[in-house]
Amino acid sequence: MGCDGGTIPKRHELVKGPKKVEKVDKDAELVAQWNYCTLSQEILRRPIVACELGRLYNKDAIIEFLLDKSSEKALGKAASHIKSIKNVTELRLSDNPAWEGDKGNTKGDRHDDLQRARFICPVVGLEMNGRHRFCFLRCCGCVFSERALKEIKAEVCHTCGAAFQEDDVIVLNGTKEDVETLKRRMEGRRLRAKLGKKTKKPKVAESLSKLDVSEAPGPSKMKTAKPEETSLDSQEKKTTLPPRSAAAQGSSSGKAGKPLCGAMKRSIADSGESEAYKSLFTTHSSAKRSKEESAHWVTHTSYCF
Repeated sequence: MGCDGGTIPKRHELVKGPKKVEKVDKDAELVAQWNYCTLSQEILRRPIVACELGRLYNKDAIIEFLLDKSSEKALGKAASHIKSIKNVTELRLSDNPAWEGDKGNTKGDRHDDLQRARFICPVVGLEMNGRHRFCFLRCCGCVFSERALKEIKAEVCHTCGAAFQEDDVIVLNGTKEDVETLKRRMEGRRLRAKLGKKTKKPKVAESLSKLDVSEAPGPSKMKTAKPEETSLDSQEKKTTLPPRSAAAQGSSSGKAGKPLCGAMKRSIADSGESEAYKSLFTTHSSAKRSKEESAHWVTHTSYCF
């Protein structure tokens, strides 16, 4: 049997074997890891942060993810281990002077060399394009090549001078083995932080209870101290209170002031003063008016007759 036109098919054209496994291009994978955000798949722009597993993110994408953790986002699995903004570190990157970016490609007729990295190691000068292993310090965020840390062994950061330990060194975009070791470290740190918080809470509660017991007196002491204090206070009040004046007593007692006024009137009337002096007071006979001299019903005054 043949096909139209007298062609004879071969066996590999008729019989289909198993599909070949598609291999990922290593160069494309490196470009995606070192030039694009792991969460939003956008180009990395400052400020750039890294998680405890060594993945690179845009800080804006992390903040949006923390504010809106919706299940619809398929890429949210890449940042599921990030619970707060404290779980990421902002990186201090050194710019590569040989990298031009999109400055020269204004018309779109120029090839962009993606293998040239935007950042370099500030100590050795290696480009951060994925061909060399890079790591950052979790305490300060400075980024170095692994070769620089091995050649110049120090317990202090080469740029900012911050002290660090082995646990603070995190490999960027490492292998599966590196990610597993970093994951174990991350879990251990979080477990220690939880245990530290639990131990701090009872200590704070004990200190507060001790302060309350020492400052506040007990109920038995308050009961025994009450009679003595009240008796002393009453005695002090009696001794310290000033005597009231006669006028104040008269005004406060109400009727007690009337006999005094009457006594004053009687004393003036019965006194041995002259008639001219006595006529000045209303109790004198000259001050009393007759019915004819009383107030008029129209004017209501006693001087209009």
